[in-house]
Amino acid sequence: MKTLTLAASALVLSFAAAGAAQADEGMWTFDNFPSAKVKQTYGVDIDQKWLDTVRASAVRLTTGCSASVVSKQGLVLTNNHCVADCTQALSSEGKDYVKDGFLTGAREEELKCAGMQAEVLLSITDVTDQVKAAGAGKTGQDFVKARDASFATAELAACGQDKTLRCQTISFYRGGQYKVYKYRRYADVRLVFAPEYATAFFGGDPDNFNFPRFNLDSAFLRLYEDGKPASTPNHLVWRATAPAEGEPTFVAGNPGTTQRQLTVSQLETNRDLIIPVGQLQRSEMRGRLIQFGEQSEENKRIANQPLAGIENSYKVFFGQQFVLSDKKFMDAKRAAETDLKAKIAADPKLAAEIGDPWSEIDKAQVALADQFVPMRQLETAAGGGSDLYGYARTLVRGAQERARPATDRLPEYGDTRLPLVEKRLLDIRPVDAPLERIYLEHWLLKTREYLTADAPAVKLLLGKESPEGLSARLVAGSKLADPAVRKALWDGGLAAVHASDDPMIQFVLKTEGAGREARKAYEASVTAPTDAAAERIAKARFAVLGDSVYPDATFSLRLSYGKVAGWTHRGRTITPFTDFAGFYDRVTGAEPFEAAPRWIAAKDKLNPKTVYDYVTTNDIIGGNSGSPVIDAKGRVIGAAFDGNIHSLGGAFGYDGAINRTVVVSTAAITEALTKVYGRDALVKELAGK
Repeated sequence: MKTLTLAASALVLSFAAAGAAQADEGMWTFDNFPSAKVKQTYGVDIDQKWLDTVRASAVRLTTGCSASVVSKQGLVLTNNHCVADCTQALSSEGKDYVKDGFLTGAREEELKCAGMQAEVLLSITDVTDQVKAAGAGKTGQDFVKARDASFATAELAACGQDKTLRCQTISFYRGGQYKVYKYRRYADVRLVFAPEYATAFFGGDPDNFNFPRFNLDSAFLRLYEDGKPASTPNHLVWRATAPAEGEPTFVAGNPGTTQRQLTVSQLETNRDLIIPVGQLQRSEMRGRLIQFGEQSEENKRIANQPLAGIENSYKVFFGQQFVLSDKKFMDAKRAAETDLKAKIAADPKLAAEIGDPWSEIDKAQVALADQFVPMRQLETAAGGGSDLYGYARTLVRGAQERARPATDRLPEYGDTRLPLVEKRLLDIRPVDAPLERIYLEHWLLKTREYLTADAPAVKLLLGKESPEGLSARLVAGSKLADPAVRKALWDGGLAAVHASDDPMIQFVLKTEGAGREARKAYEASVTAPTDAAAERIAKARFAVLGDSVYPDATFSLRLSYGKVAGWTHRGRTITPFTDFAGFYDRVTGAEPFEAAPRWIAAKDKLNPKTVYDYVTTNDIIGGNSGSPVIDAKGRVIGAAFDGNIHSLGGAFGYDGAINRTVVVSTAAITEALTKVYGRDALVKELAGK
C-alpha cells in the first residue's frame, strides 16, 4: 500500500508544468509521431517507411488486446492472457487447454477463436470539421444524435459496404480532433500455440504488476482468409536475441483508456463514485467465483479465467484509487489546470472563444452523480456479464436498430460495425449455465440494492420474482446457447424476435427500454455538455501547446518509445532482466509458484542465462497487452504483457523514473518453443524459412 502511495506522489512531476510530454512519455498516433525528438534522445531515425511497416504489422484484437504479424503466412504474436477466453472456450471437461496448454503440429489443428476479430490499420482520415459542424449550436440529446449521425456518415464514406473493412470514428484530445480509422478486418482467427497457465501466469496474482517476473505470457494466432492462412507480406522480422540494457525500444499497440486530460472535477468523480461502485461489485463477484470454484474441479476450470479477470481489474482500480487519493497528485493537477486557465486568460481573443468550459463540466458532474448508477445498472453493465443476456439484447436491439436508417441508429449498430456484432453473436462458443446464473443473480441483486425495490425499473426487471428465482428461470429456459437459434432470430429480424418464446428474449424485450431511457437521460445531461465543453478545452490546449501533446488512449493504434532500463525506488535498485535460472530458483512446487511438468523435464536442456522477461521505459496502459516490442531496425524483440506496480497510475500520468513496461523476450519464446515444446516448424516460420 505504501508503494502505491509513493508511486502516486512521484507522478506529481509529470503534471507540474502541464506542458509538453516528458522524456519517453506518450502514446503517440502514427500521424503525429515525434521522430525528431526520438532522434535527439536516442539517435534513432524513425522514417515514414519504418512507420508504415510497423503500422501494417500491428494488430488490434477485438477482445481488448494488441498483437503483431510476425510471418508472411499470417502468424500473429500476442499474450497468452489475450487468448485465454479462446483456450477456455475450446476446452471441455477432461480437456483443459488453459491448464495444459494448446499445441499444434499442423495447420489442420489450428482452431478458430470464437468472437475474436483481428484488425490492421490501413488509413487515417481527419473528419474533425464535419463532426464539429454537425454538433454546432446543438445541446443535449440533439447534440449527441447529430454527432453520432456524423460518425455513421463518415464511416460509410470511408468503408462503404465492404465487409472486409471496418471503419471507426474516434475522438482524440477529448473532442479536439475526430478521425476515421479504416481497418482491414480478419474475421477468421485461429489459435496456434498457447503455453500452460502455470507457465504463462507463473506467480499468479501475487506477482501481477510486479517485477522480477518469470512468465512466458505469449501465444500465437493465425489470420485466415477463405479458409486458408492469410498472405501477409508486411510483417515484423523476428529477432531471437534479447536486447541490451539501454537499447531503444518501441511499442506499437492499442492502449485502452487513459484519463490524463480529464479536469479535476472529473477525476474527483472517478475517485469518489465511479471507482468505488465498481470495486464493491468486483469484490463481491470475486468472492462468488472463488466459492463456486471450490465446489469441484470442473467448477474451478470454468471459473479460472473469469476469476483471473476480476482479480486483475480489482488490482488495477485499487492502484488508481490510491493515485487519485494522493493529495500531492491532486494538488499538481489543480495547479496544472490553473496554469492552463491563466494562459487562456492572457489571450483575450482565445478567452472569448473558450469561455469557461470547466464550470460546465463541473455542473455536469452533479448530473452524473444522479445518473451514474441507473446508467451503469440498467445499460452499461446490464446483465452482469451473462452471455445469454448479451445475446438476447444484441438480438433485440439489433433487430430494432437495423430497421432504422443508418444515421438514426445507436452507434454500435452502424453499418460498418455490424459484421463484428454479427460475428460475436453467431460464433460457436460454450455457455456455462452455472456461471450464467451467478452473473445474472448478482446483477439483479445489486440493481435492486442500488436503485431500491420500489424503483420503477426494478419493478419492471423483477415483477414478483426474486433475483435468485428469476435468474434460474431465465437460464434454465433459454435456448440462446445454440448458435442456430441465434442465427434464426438474427436473420428473421424484428418479427422473429417478437414471435420468440425464449424467456431471455421476452425478458429483454420487456426491460431493455429502461436501459435506453437511462442512456438517453445520461447522454442529455452528462455526455453532451461534457463533450461540448471538452472540445473547447482541447482547442485551448492546441492554442497553448500545439501538437507537442499526445491524445488520451482510445484503444486505437499508438506508438511509444523508450529503452531497456531498471529503476530505483526507496533505495532498492531493480535490474531490467530475469533469466531461466532465476525462474527455477523461484519454483516452490506450490501454486502459484509451481512449474509445469514440461518445464521440470526440460530444465537441463535450457540455457540458464537466457533472458526471460525484461522491463522498459515505454509508456503503456491496459489494451497494450500483446503489443510487439520493437528494436530500432523494426524487428520484434518481445511482447508487452504487464506493467510494474508504479504503472498503475499510468491512467493519469507517466513518471519515467519508475513506470515500467514488462516484456516477455523473443529469446525466451524461441528457446522454449524449441527445447520445451518441440515446435520446430513454428520456429522455422518465425525465422522466415
